[in-house]
Amino acid sequence: MQVWVVYAPQARQVEQVALNLPDAATAIDALRCSGLLARFPELDMQDAIVGVWGSQVSLGHVLREFDRVEVYRPLRVDPKVARRERFVKQGARAAGLFVKKRPGAKAGY
Repeated sequence: MQVWVVYAPQARQVEQVALNLPDAATAIDALRCSGLLARFPELDMQDAIVGVWGSQVSLGHVLREFDRVEVYRPLRVDPKVARRERFVKQGARAAGLFVKKRPGAKAGY
């Protein structure tokens, strides 16, 4: 069975490995066979979060033909905190739904 293992160690850099595995192979088997654990020591097999085609699965998930196993890295910044920081940085006048208003229009339209 043919599967792909994909990992992005940093933004805009994607490592993809195509594998031929026996039937009933699991996500952890694909991760071990890919060689990504050796190339990227920051990947920890016990704490690895993986998914198949964008849906998170366990390491024991049985793979099917043409599955794409994705290895997720942890978030560095909480998305809510990042949004708040962007809002503070750009200011209230430059953000939100009503930034582009028509000349002479009422407030909020």
